[in-house]
Amino acid sequence: MLAFAIRRMFQSIIVLLVVGLVAFSMFNFVGDPVDSMLGQERTDADVERVRIQLGLDQPFPVQYYKFLQGAVKGDFGISYRQGRPVSQIIAERLPATLELAFVSAVLAIIFGVALGIFTAIRRNGWAANTIMSLSLIGVSLPTFLIGILLIYIFAVELGWLSSFGRGDVVDLGWWRTGFLTKSGLLAIILPAITLGLYQMTLIMRIVRAEMLEVLRTDYIKFARARGLSKRAVNFGHALKNTMVPVITVTGMQIGSIIAFAIITETVFQWPGVGLLFINAIRFVDIPIMAAYLMLISVMFVSINLIVDLLYFAIDPRLRLDKTKG
Repeated sequence: MLAFAIRRMFQSIIVLLVVGLVAFSMFNFVGDPVDSMLGQERTDADVERVRIQLGLDQPFPVQYYKFLQGAVKGDFGISYRQGRPVSQIIAERLPATLELAFVSAVLAIIFGVALGIFTAIRRNGWAANTIMSLSLIGVSLPTFLIGILLIYIFAVELGWLSSFGRGDVVDLGWWRTGFLTKSGLLAIILPAITLGLYQMTLIMRIVRAEMLEVLRTDYIKFARARGLSKRAVNFGHALKNTMVPVITVTGMQIGSIIAFAIITETVFQWPGVGLLFINAIRFVDIPIMAAYLMLISVMFVSINLIVDLLYFAIDPRLRLDKTKG
């Protein structure tokens, strides 16, 4: 187990280095940040001076090495647009994104697994068929369209929920949360549903498919022949053996929730790192773009590592295979 974890961590470090290299290379083609920093009356001397201050006059390998050297320490440089440390800007925006992702993930996992189990056990019922038909909405419609529809219904027509911003927040030192205010709780409902709807329907369909596959196996038939109750068969035997693929997909979807919160944050003007990234692209703020992509990469790699380790805790067959190997 320890050797496997060390090997996976080493592979994760290599992945992060490659992602950082690709991301940093791509930013050389998005434009020159000096053009957006200086006005129309700039001179060649001003351009050269700013490029030297930003380190853009140095060779690409030197720039990338300094970027990695600072990233290890949590220092991603100074924002070209705001003139403040990037780590400070991201620390201010990150709580909003993490809270949105947390609520979306909880909704997606709870309702996805519960509805998947229900539609598998009651697969011939009208309720299960209705849920499966409605789930096509979450799979088919794009995220921004779902968000606009929810805003129109619940914010414009009914006036029940907020459609803009994060609401009132409470400062807890290094963390600012909206969970402790009524307006903050109301403001997070629509973006959380918008962000988590696709993941919920995907998890539900995978749980249903895996449950149906397991329920057709011989050992489930044998368990029923032994006289075990439906509850024991469905939850004690069938559900447990569907968890490995479900954990894989769920782990990937949690990473996707954080990575693809950009669209939801843009639609609802949610003040998170996704909206910060969109604004950074407009102003060619390379340090913020690089820091954001590295942050997302770290989250994805960490989730992958946790998912791999959970395999050993849930499926004993994997532990036996490793022992034989």
